[in-house]
Amino acid sequence: MNLSSLNFFRTLRADNKQFAVIGLGRFGKAVCSTLHGLGYEVLGIDTDEKKVTQALNDRIAAHVLQLDSTEPSALQEAGILEFETVIVAIGNYLGESITTALNLKEGGVSNVIAKASSETHLKLLKKVGADHVVFPEREMGCSLARLLTKPSILERFDLDPDHSIVELLVPEKFDGKTISDLELRRRYGLNLLAVGRADNKFEINPQPSERLRKGEVMVVIGSNKDINRLPI
Repeated sequence: MNLSSLNFFRTLRADNKQFAVIGLGRFGKAVCSTLHGLGYEVLGIDTDEKKVTQALNDRIAAHVLQLDSTEPSALQEAGILEFETVIVAIGNYLGESITTALNLKEGGVSNVIAKASSETHLKLLKKVGADHVVFPEREMGCSLARLLTKPSILERFDLDPDHSIVELLVPEKFDGKTISDLELRRRYGLNLLAVGRADNKFEINPQPSERLRKGEVMVVIGSNKDINRLPI
């Protein structure tokens, strides 16, 4: 997630308790199930009767409907245009996905979040007004590549294409040294934000005299180029 994504999510109302998810494939089902499990009211939608029946059996949403989201009248009659946030999880059918996103925006839905399956798909969704586009396959691919090449990096928050905040295991080379000894800013151009101790609690802005231990967690901010220079 980058800052542009964060800015979009800041616009969502905290009291929004209802969501509609159009498309009940693996991605859509996961979104439905998670939202439903968190206690939100979720309406699941798909054109496939089997997927609708399965969603009802699995109880992944409060309500499930079978309808064609490419028909504006169907969206209107089902009350979907009254939702503040609708997730378009139709990833593999480009035409249906784009038409659905367009119908939702023209129908007055404030927040349309759509799944893209390719760069072209992403651009087209943006063209028709989708407020936020996710690209799960690309994001998972990037995460996997980072995990394979930098296994000690546990989490990464992308500030922009060139800068990140990362949570990583304290390198063996840093074991037993104080924060002052490491001189992270001078040697690596990085700032240490926090240190995670054995009790799973983070110490924010730790003192320079604090000593790091292998197996603990450190959170740093800086350029991706400098982060990659860490001995991890």
